[in-house]
Amino acid sequence: MTAKKAVPFQFKKFSIAQDQCSMKVGTDGVLLGAWADISGAARILDIGAGTGLIAIMLAQRNEDAVVHAVEIDETACTQAVDNMANSPFADRLTSFPISIQDYSFKKEKYDLIVSNPPFFSGGTLSNNSDRDAVRHTVKLPHGALLLSVQRLLTNDGKFAVILPFIEGLRFEEMAATYNLYCTRKTEVKPKADKPVERLLLEFEKVKNETITDQLVIQKEKRNDWTDDYIALTGDFYLKM
Repeated sequence: MTAKKAVPFQFKKFSIAQDQCSMKVGTDGVLLGAWADISGAARILDIGAGTGLIAIMLAQRNEDAVVHAVEIDETACTQAVDNMANSPFADRLTSFPISIQDYSFKKEKYDLIVSNPPFFSGGTLSNNSDRDAVRHTVKLPHGALLLSVQRLLTNDGKFAVILPFIEGLRFEEMAATYNLYCTRKTEVKPKADKPVERLLLEFEKVKNETITDQLVIQKEKRNDWTDDYIALTGDFYLKM
């Protein structure tokens, strides 16, 4: 019997094939791609491109930006390249099969850097090595990520990440030791009566007051999205 071919995830203006990537299209990536501040960003870098989703979203949102991405997994990077080439923004998108640690030694500077980074820093790895490599910080310790961002970010640039709540708080503290200071924070809750599950964090090289708000994703019923979530992601999801 012939295996059924995976169907790409369809967004309003592009589609994402993801059969070659361990981490599939998910809410975290869409949130980050929709939330990051693209104003005035002529050059953008996505660290850990995966399928290329976030980079493509940023290219859609900023029609003047050149968007680069790095992805250490060559198979995933190839799929990101294909997804980028099939998007309407192909001429402004490039993905490189390289670690951010190595890439950071290039003489490149970016106005905006984004990352949906690994977040497990302890425990034991499961038998699913591909998924572990994406979710675990063994291959990309947060310190190495922050050092690379410090090298690549322009003096007035911004760095945006999404992390689970506790890991996000730890990351915020660690970032300050690399002279990257949180200036914007959105606490993400699945429903109004649920605890905060994710943090969207924006960092700059200059210390300023942190602007904090909350985002609730859905109301009581499944797929009954809040107005705020629709306002943030409505330009992307096909059925929204």
